[in-house]
Amino acid sequence: MTPSTIVVRPAPGRKSRAIVRFGAIAVPAAIGRSGRTVMKREGDGATPIASMRLISGFRRGERNGRLVTPLSIRRIRPDMLWCDQSGNACYNRLVRAPFRASHEEMRRSDGLYDICLVMDWNISSRARNRGSAIFFHLIRPGYEPTAGCVAVSLRDMRRLLPHLRKGTIVRVV
Repeated sequence: MTPSTIVVRPAPGRKSRAIVRFGAIAVPAAIGRSGRTVMKREGDGATPIASMRLISGFRRGERNGRLVTPLSIRRIRPDMLWCDQSGNACYNRLVRAPFRASHEEMRRSDGLYDICLVMDWNISSRARNRGSAIFFHLIRPGYEPTAGCVAVSLRDMRRLLPHLRKGTIVRVV
């Protein structure tokens, strides 16, 4: 493991729990409700077993105050959406409202995307139905499973952010 790699390992007990390690930092995390998979498919609820580069991030400007990170972070606007309809030309891309195809709102009311880092899963080389919106974001209370993302607490995200930059690898094993 190099200092520029975040390793996500399964935690004992539940397939939707993991341990995120970056250097000396190790924190609990949630992953997909279906655990991990090497055959990621849209809607399967699994986190891809892969090495994914961090590309950039998003944040809710009115929440969580100032963020310290060398990673490029954009403020989420109300019209920002993420297309998750595999047959659409904008599949697995940021789009703007109004948008008719299936999508996720980036400005979520539940706070999961208040800090949301984009991992290069099916982005730089897209394939239909290989999964979309695989992010590194904030956790639900009780470390509930994600739909395929990696999620940590706000406190732990703040510990990690100063060390993360474009190209940092998130390796799910």
